[in-house]
Amino acid sequence: MCGDLRSADVGSTVTVCGWVDSRREHSQHLAFIDLRDRSGVVQVIVDGNHDLRSEYVAKVTGTVAERIEGTANANLATGDIEIRDCEVEILSEAEPPPFPMDERTDVDETIRLRHRYVDLRKSRMQKNLRTRAKVNSAIRTAMEEQGFVEIETPMLIASTPEGARDFVVPSRQKPGNFYALPQSPQIFKQLCMVGGIDRYYQIARCMRDEDLRADRQFEFMQLDAEASFVTQEDVFEFISHAIRGATEAVTGERPGDIPRITWDDAMERYGSDKPDTRFGMELENLTEVFASTEFNAFKAERVMGIRVPGGAEFSRSKLDDLTDMVKRWGGKGLVWMKVEDDLTLNSPVAKFCSDDELAGIKEKLGAEAGDVLFLVADRKRRTQHLLGLLRVELGRPPVTEGGLNYLWVVDFPLFEDISDDGKPVPAHHPFTMPHADDIELLESAEGEELLDVRSQAYDLVLNGWELGSGSVRIHRSDVQSRIFEILGIGEEEAQLKFGFLLDAFKYGAPPHAGFAFGIDRVAAILAGEENIREVIAFPKTQSGADPLTKAPTAIDDTQLEELGLRVLPQAE
Repeated sequence: MCGDLRSADVGSTVTVCGWVDSRREHSQHLAFIDLRDRSGVVQVIVDGNHDLRSEYVAKVTGTVAERIEGTANANLATGDIEIRDCEVEILSEAEPPPFPMDERTDVDETIRLRHRYVDLRKSRMQKNLRTRAKVNSAIRTAMEEQGFVEIETPMLIASTPEGARDFVVPSRQKPGNFYALPQSPQIFKQLCMVGGIDRYYQIARCMRDEDLRADRQFEFMQLDAEASFVTQEDVFEFISHAIRGATEAVTGERPGDIPRITWDDAMERYGSDKPDTRFGMELENLTEVFASTEFNAFKAERVMGIRVPGGAEFSRSKLDDLTDMVKRWGGKGLVWMKVEDDLTLNSPVAKFCSDDELAGIKEKLGAEAGDVLFLVADRKRRTQHLLGLLRVELGRPPVTEGGLNYLWVVDFPLFEDISDDGKPVPAHHPFTMPHADDIELLESAEGEELLDVRSQAYDLVLNGWELGSGSVRIHRSDVQSRIFEILGIGEEEAQLKFGFLLDAFKYGAPPHAGFAFGIDRVAAILAGEENIREVIAFPKTQSGADPLTKAPTAIDDTQLEELGLRVLPQAE
C-alpha cells in the first residue's frame, strides 16, 4: 500500500497502485507524483514524458530510496522515502475531478453527494467509513462474547404503529395492499423471545419517514438486542460492554462505568432527557425566590435560571436575538441580568424585583462579576425545555472537545402527555413495563396523575445525542390489559394492531427486555463528526433527496399498472 512504505523498505523493489494526487514538474525529464490509495500517499519520481494527471489511476513499480537530505516531509508518514527508477502503467485515465481533492477546501454538500464516488476517495471519508467498520466489528464481538445470536428479521412487514410514518411498498401480487419497511425489528425480536432464542441481536437497517436533521436519516443502522429472563441491570451490563468495546476499538481507550441519572433529574438539571454533561451551566429552580413576588412576569408555575460565565460581554443585539430565539421555541420571553463588578444586577426588569429577590437570584445561581443570568417563567416542563435549549445553544462545545460522556437516563415516565380526548400518550410503546414501585399507582391513577407513573424504560446518551433506548417489556397479561384500558385500546383494536404479538404471548412469554442504539450516531461522534451523513457511504440530503441517483423519482405507467396504482395530479 502507498502509505505503508518506510525507511526500512529502502532498497526493496515494490509495486503500488492508486490515484494521482498531485504532479510537480522537476525538470524536462522528471516529475514528482504523489500516488494515493486508501492508506495514504507516497512520492514517486517518474519520467516527465508520462502523461499522469490528477485522479488518473496508475500502477508503479520501482525501488524505494531515501529522500535527498533536506527534502523529507515530516507531515507524511512516508515522508522519508520515495520510489525511483519507475515503470509506469496507466490503468485508467480520468477527467478533472468535480472539486478539489484536498481536505482544506469546503465543497457544497450537494456537489459532494452528486459525485460521492469521488468524495469517498478523500482521507476524511476513508477514515470515517473504517471507523464505522471498527464499531460494527467490535459490537458483533461484544455481543457474541455474551452469548447473543445474530438473527435477521424481515424487511417487508405489515405496517405497525411505532410513532413515525412508515415507508410502504405496494404489492404487485395483491394490488391495493402494501408492505411496510420496518421502523425497527421490535415485534420480531420479542417473538424471538417467545421462540426460546433467549439472547438475540442484529445490526439492523431501519426506515422511518420523518424529517431529517444532523443526527437522523430516512434509513439508519442500529444495534438491536433483546434477552429473556433478564432485568434492567442486565441490559445495562450487556449494552455497556458493547459500547465500551466499540469505543476502545476506535480510540484505544476503554470507558469506565457509565453513570446514571433519572429522567426527572435530567430535566431538572439540564432541561433535556439527553443531557450533554461535558459542560456546566446547569439549571436552577428559582420558584421559591419568587414565591411572594409582585412582578407579574414571574407569577408562574416554575421560574428557573442559568448562569453564563463571561456573558456580561454580550451586546444588546445578541441578547435581543437570544430572546427572539426563545420565543420561536414557544416561550413567552427571556429575562437577562448582567452581573456588574460590584455584583449588582443590571437588567431592564431589576426595578420590578425586590432586594430579597435579587439577592436570592444571585445566591441560587452563584453569580459572579462578568456573568449574565437568564431567567424563564412558565409551566414546569416548558421552562425546563426552553432553558435546556438555551443552555446547549450557549455552552455546547464542538464534538471533538470535552471527551466522551456516556450517560444512562433511567425512570422515564410511562406516559408523556394527556391528549385532547383525555387519553395518556405512551412515552415509549404500549408494551413497556411500569416501574415495579408504581404498579399500584397505575391501578388507581386517573388523568394527570398518570403522568407520575414511571416506566422501566431507559436511554443511552453520549454528549447530548440520544444513542438509543430500550425497556423491560410487559409479559403479564393483567398489566397489558390495564395499559390498553388506560390508552383506550379495546380488545378488537388491540387484536387488529398487535394480534400476532398478543397471540404469541398466549403460548408462554418469558420476561424479557431489550435495547437498540444508532450505529450512525456512535460512529459519527467517535469519528469527530457533527453530522451522521459523514459516516454513511451514500446518504440523503437534509431534504431527503439523493443527488447521486436523483431519488426519489417517478415510475412509469407500466409499473404503476402492474401495481394497481394511480398517481393523483399534483395540487396547483
